[in-house]
Amino acid sequence: MGLLPASVGNLSTSLRKCYARNCKIKGRIPNEVGNLRSLLELDLTGNNLVGSISTSIGNLSNRQRFSFSNNKLTGFIRDHICKLQHLGAIYLDQNQLSGSLPNCLGNITSLREIHLGSNKLSSNIPPSLGNLQDLLVLDLSSNNMVGSLPPEIGNLKAAILIDISMNQFSNGIPREIGGLQNLAHLSLRHNKLQGAIPDSMSNMIGLEFLDLSHNNISGLIPKSLEKLQYLMYFNVSYNKLYGEIPSGGPFKNLSIKVFNLQLNVAFKSFDTECEVLRSLCHRNLVKVITSCSNLDFKALVLEYMPNGSLEKYLYSHNYFLDIRQRRSIMIDVACALEYLHHGCTLPVIHCDVKPSNVLLDEDMVAHLSDFGISKLLGEDESDLYTKTLATLGYIALEYGQDGLVSTKGDVYRYGIMLLETFTRRNPNEFEGDLSLKKWVSYSLPEAIMGIVDANLLTSTGNHLQKELDVVASIMKVALDCCAESPARRTNMKDVVAMLQKIKIQLLAC
Repeated sequence: MGLLPASVGNLSTSLRKCYARNCKIKGRIPNEVGNLRSLLELDLTGNNLVGSISTSIGNLSNRQRFSFSNNKLTGFIRDHICKLQHLGAIYLDQNQLSGSLPNCLGNITSLREIHLGSNKLSSNIPPSLGNLQDLLVLDLSSNNMVGSLPPEIGNLKAAILIDISMNQFSNGIPREIGGLQNLAHLSLRHNKLQGAIPDSMSNMIGLEFLDLSHNNISGLIPKSLEKLQYLMYFNVSYNKLYGEIPSGGPFKNLSIKVFNLQLNVAFKSFDTECEVLRSLCHRNLVKVITSCSNLDFKALVLEYMPNGSLEKYLYSHNYFLDIRQRRSIMIDVACALEYLHHGCTLPVIHCDVKPSNVLLDEDMVAHLSDFGISKLLGEDESDLYTKTLATLGYIALEYGQDGLVSTKGDVYRYGIMLLETFTRRNPNEFEGDLSLKKWVSYSLPEAIMGIVDANLLTSTGNHLQKELDVVASIMKVALDCCAESPARRTNMKDVVAMLQKIKIQLLAC
């Protein structure tokens, strides 16, 4: 805890590795750090460092890796970083860096990983990055970057992960991207990309995760994408695509969120669903203003939500929600689901409860949206079956195995989202047998500090303990929603009542 003293530069010139993660160090990085000329690795992740990156960093010509992630650094990434010709990894994500990427970054051919997500960078991608033919990871997500994706991106033949989501990139996806045959993860979501999905993407045979959602992409989904045999996640929602979804290859078992006009005849027609949805009236539902429908086109006109989605506030570094705001938003969503399940003439099952479908108005009141795959229960029905696929990570066991749809499935999805909101951990981050639900349940109640989003813990002493008790109570509600057996899950009426009690507990903190 405290400042990083200038005397750090007096440490042995033979010092090769320096680690000070999560030590509550504040202030600026002293110029004297540049005296440590033998330093290979410098890790100051998770502190409260401010100011710009010292130009003396360029003196550490032997350095192979540096990490200043999750600090409060500002200013530009200047050319002095390009003096580090042995650099293998840059970790500057989750800061407040602005300006452009230096063109000379492409001259550091030793680079294997670039992590610059969640900053305020506003330039285009320098074509010179195409020189980094051994680059494995490129993360520029959650910035304000603009312009076209350069064709040179196709030169990153070794890359296994590219994430440039939540920026302002425009124009088309370059066909050269199809040359990235080792790429496993590609996210281009939340940009302004236009044109068609290049047919060349079918050559990206290593792809496991592909997210093109929230763009202006148009045309057909290429049938040739059926060749991507390892694809496990595919999201092209919120675009201008039309036609049929490929049915072969990985698409047989893929989670796809695209409105499909070929509705199952066992359910109500699109027009009937629109009539029912238009009749819904609740302060925490996005209002459906009207619908458009013909043989080739079906659409809903919805109320505008100026503050975007809960997903944006959870995962973009430029936005933040405190503990009271998160609690309020989750109560709003619970009230919406209580109305759908218990307050309508025929119960409505949303089927796709997740942060991107929770929209925030000008007063930060939450509204549940996107009923594209919702289901209506008929009279005397408590459940039904469907082949419609929901979003991975939020699917209850009975839904994934048997296609069984009931209000209890929505309760499960809500519980997962409640865990996600207070841990800031996406349920799809976990691998193997470990899941978000198991990770939280293993940690309660003793290790609550280790799972809660660290950004929420700003208090100290007794006040901090009270806040942790509140979060632990919320986690308990979430786990009650996520019970494996639908019969053991609570209902949304009880969830609202429990969260309202916790609200009173939080007000007393």
